[in-house]
Amino acid sequence: MAALKLSKTKIWVGLIALLLVFYMVIMLQRSLLLMGDPDWTAKLLGAAYLLIPFVAAWALISELRFGATTEAMAKVLEAEGGLPEDNLPRTPGGRIVRAAADAEFEKYKLEAEAAPSDWRSWFRLSCAYDAAGDRKRARQAMRDAIAIYRTKA
Repeated sequence: MAALKLSKTKIWVGLIALLLVFYMVIMLQRSLLLMGDPDWTAKLLGAAYLLIPFVAAWALISELRFGATTEAMAKVLEAEGGLPEDNLPRTPGGRIVRAAADAEFEKYKLEAEAAPSDWRSWFRLSCAYDAAGDRKRARQAMRDAIAIYRTKA
């Protein structure tokens, strides 16, 4: 079942990436059309539109690299038996109980403070932030884990 879910996720990511590439091609075409117009306002607008596909491409590549590296790290942790278990109590709607997530978070925070150069502790801290509902800090902790992982790999 986990393999099916993983492949569904990858299919959706692929479809969204294809849609973004299609959007980037259309924006590039529109920007070139506008830059070919004799009006200077249209030319300036076309030049501004020209930036959008490059920014979108950078964002797409960054997010795909983030996801691929996170997946590789999770596989290493799974093989080592170091992935945090998903045994927190949930509400009837399926959300993790915040108080339980906060209590579990402290354990992973102390672990990351004790071993700041270990990507595994930052990975687990990221999972704890995510369970506690703090997505911004979860992504930052995962970025820290990725930076350490890449320097050690």
